[in-house]
Amino acid sequence: ETLQRIVSTLVNKNDEIHNFIDLLNHTISNVQVNSSNAISELDEEFDGLYSVLHEMKGSMANTIQQEEARKIQALQDQLSQCSHALESSEELLELAVQSLDIKNPVELLEVENIDCIVTVASAFRLSLKPKVSDSMTHMMVDFALEKRMLQAVKFLPVPKAPEIDVAACLVADNCITISWRMPEEDSRIDHFLLEYRKTNFDGLPRLKGEQHWELVDYIKATQYTLSGLKFDTKYMNLRVQACNKAVAGEYSDPVTLETKAFLFSLDSTSSHLNLKVEDTYVEWDPTGGKGQEKIKGKENKNSNTASPKRSTNSPRALARGGRDRFAGESYTVLGDTAIESGQHYWEVRAQKDCKSYSVGVTYRNPGKFDQLGKTNSSWCIHINNWLQTTFSAKHNNKAKTLEIPVPDRIGVYCDFDGGQLSFYNASSKALLHTFRAKFTQPLLPGFMIWCGGLTVSTGLQVPSAVKTLQKSENGLGGSTSSLNNA
Repeated sequence: ETLQRIVSTLVNKNDEIHNFIDLLNHTISNVQVNSSNAISELDEEFDGLYSVLHEMKGSMANTIQQEEARKIQALQDQLSQCSHALESSEELLELAVQSLDIKNPVELLEVENIDCIVTVASAFRLSLKPKVSDSMTHMMVDFALEKRMLQAVKFLPVPKAPEIDVAACLVADNCITISWRMPEEDSRIDHFLLEYRKTNFDGLPRLKGEQHWELVDYIKATQYTLSGLKFDTKYMNLRVQACNKAVAGEYSDPVTLETKAFLFSLDSTSSHLNLKVEDTYVEWDPTGGKGQEKIKGKENKNSNTASPKRSTNSPRALARGGRDRFAGESYTVLGDTAIESGQHYWEVRAQKDCKSYSVGVTYRNPGKFDQLGKTNSSWCIHINNWLQTTFSAKHNNKAKTLEIPVPDRIGVYCDFDGGQLSFYNASSKALLHTFRAKFTQPLLPGFMIWCGGLTVSTGLQVPSAVKTLQKSENGLGGSTSSLNNA
């Protein structure tokens, strides 16, 4: 026994080492790919910087050219004014000189206001100072600071890996709320990425046989809720990554949260011949029975010649639990997973045109012609839409009419250890009916359908609303005592 334990431990350790080797090889490959991506991103960043500098250079050169044009225009305007004033002054100067040469007073009087004309000459109003300076020093740049900044450019600090707060994580109502924090304050964090995948292993994530990671991007808070999940595996791996504007940090250490729920499929080998059964859907098939009955009759005829031992151990017989299919008016199909302990929940939706159906549980080996609720080993609620709608709870061939509307979806809650089977409006979680019994054998989900179809939702946890209603539900035991068989 000691050697067996050592061998078993060594085998498990070898599996872990193989898994770790695969992880290391995968990490090496990722390092190469990520390095190549980092170089490509670096090229893009520098190309972007070159583009910005080139654009800035063009813009600043254009500003210098505009300043040059403004100054030249101002100086040319001033030059033009001076030229006109000089021309006018020369004419006045010539006239004044001629006037000075006149000796005859009579002729001098004929030159009217010559002194006033000379006094108001435009040359006297001119400013002989350039309106603008020829200096362009105000258009010079000093990139000393920018050069020091560029020389100080380093790789952007990679955000540290977040830390998932396992104690704050919550798994309830087929939702997972995951909470995390940064090991230290980092104002440059822009958003977070959350990745998750389903698994049946409770340890570290594995490379082989695992599903791909699903991604939730651009999470601004440090908490996120994944909703509407189907818990068809026992666990879920989750990891978080922090991102700033340019780079994503390392992933957090992955955590594995248990997501176990009651998961089952409809067992086609247990169904009536007139039922068409898929994993979670059963449909009335009135045309399939007769032909299949003939085939089955031939099989039964041939089976009479086979040895009992061979017949009992055939795969088909083992799949049926060693019994024949349902027959007669027992249009029933069972689930393929038994309830032997604990609390479980599933939901059922019927087609709108469904004429009659039952939803409940039964012990493992009901009779070939047994109907749900008509034996002391089965419990159900029954809906009959033929002519008028009737809604009732059935057990041990006794029925209790339920004076409440029939919901679109029915939730079934089974507390095996507590001896309780309750039915709810799956949308509002309002209680429809409760059976109380001491279950002495494993239970199988059971479904009866006639003229229509049923869809079963499994992989569901017991809703929180149902759990909170258990105390109030316990006070309803007296109203159902006529149907309970302890």
